[in-house]
Amino acid sequence: MAFYFTEPSHTFSEYLLVPGYSSTDCIPANVSLKTPVVRYRAGEECPLTMNIPMTSAVMQAVSGEKMGIGLAREGGIAFIFVSQPIEQQAEMVRKVKSYKAGFVESDSNLRVTDTLADVLALKDRTGHSTMAVTDDGTGTGRLLGLVTSRDYRVSRMEPTAVVADFMTPAEKVIFAPEGTSLKTANDIIWDHKLNALPILSADGHMVAFVFRKDYDTHKNNPLELLDGRKRYVVGAGINTRDYAQRVPALVEAGADVLVMDSSEGYSQWQAQTLQWVREHYGESVKVGAGNVVDGEGFRFLAEAGADFVKVGIGGGSICITRETKGIGRGQATAVIEVAAERDRYFKETGIYVPICADGGIVQDYHITLALAMGADFCMLGRYFSRFDESPTDKVLIGGSFMKEYWGEGSARARNWQRYDLGGAAKLSFEEGVDSYVPYAGALSDGVVTTLAKVRSTMCNCGALTIEELRQKAKLTLVSAVSIVEGGAHDVLLKDRTNSDKQ
Repeated sequence: MAFYFTEPSHTFSEYLLVPGYSSTDCIPANVSLKTPVVRYRAGEECPLTMNIPMTSAVMQAVSGEKMGIGLAREGGIAFIFVSQPIEQQAEMVRKVKSYKAGFVESDSNLRVTDTLADVLALKDRTGHSTMAVTDDGTGTGRLLGLVTSRDYRVSRMEPTAVVADFMTPAEKVIFAPEGTSLKTANDIIWDHKLNALPILSADGHMVAFVFRKDYDTHKNNPLELLDGRKRYVVGAGINTRDYAQRVPALVEAGADVLVMDSSEGYSQWQAQTLQWVREHYGESVKVGAGNVVDGEGFRFLAEAGADFVKVGIGGGSICITRETKGIGRGQATAVIEVAAERDRYFKETGIYVPICADGGIVQDYHITLALAMGADFCMLGRYFSRFDESPTDKVLIGGSFMKEYWGEGSARARNWQRYDLGGAAKLSFEEGVDSYVPYAGALSDGVVTTLAKVRSTMCNCGALTIEELRQKAKLTLVSAVSIVEGGAHDVLLKDRTNSDKQ
């Protein structure tokens, strides 16, 4: 007879934190969100930690090289998506590792034959007002000039005006040679009152831009996550099919941590992959595994050598695994049970294996709940897909800007390896959808706001660290009626747009 769980599984939205005593020292500025990423032994220091408990999902619509750079700058880790050719994924990792903070590759480029209409369209698409004019229209072509908002006036020029006629020509552009330090570049910007400084190779080709506005940005990122060589930390996904070829390429490219991208991790396929990595690299290559939703699945992967374990099946906003297969579990219940098993495993073996809450996080406070329930960090897809740094297009839908967002199990991604059960090499049916999410601007702005909420809630619970939150948190299940009570109710809300105009 089948085994039946006696209690229903619950989602994060069914829980609230009950406030605890807060001392005068318990203020958001004193909160540390540092958290372990990979396994370590009792009494030893974790070999890889993050400064914030946030990682980006292993998805085409979420984690490219820009996300890798942007999230590392904030103190987290992006996992570059695996559903692409090995060489292409390795190159993305390489770009993050070779990125020099402050030096930005030009992604808004023109040819001299382009028109003002092209300039305006490019500005709408990228949001950038400084554009390089190169001989081939790429960010690495020979610089012929610059176009900024000071070079044209839409009200006094025809859309057909040619870039060559109104750009600032290269001979009038102040630039710096390749190899210039960031400090020197910033000095040039300040001395000449520039907004942007092109960095050129010896033969006049574009290498990068240094922007005036980025000076404060880099000074204000004390949490950025760096390796021992002062390079950004980045992760990458692998699968259980081509790991023998993919892992060496990613390791050579400099990936700091890998994770198996799979909808369900309690399988011999993952154990075999972990065994292969240990045989070829020992403990030097860190690999996360998953996903699981109970203690039994966690213990299987921990004993197989996983460096961390992802928790969650079917809870993602674009995931329809529960609908199509009837597989999964409420995310809050899954995290609570796996965390309890993680703690038992630690007590028995002296080995701590971090867990990652993957999916089911809709509101910012769900991150705090996941941490209180025992998660060491969270993996987010929809959340990060909304930002400029995600690799998808920004589109105008119904008068509002949106970003495209699709699941790895959708017909668009066709990531059959993620759902591989050893059969035919194809996606037999969809387990994800293709969708839009509201555009949310720059990653840094969103993360700052989200973590401000997390720190504030932790202070309400009297906790200054994630470990202290886990020990002090008091959680309560809420009824359907109390969920309604938690939002605005019994009032007529003002039209914020109209009120802002008054």
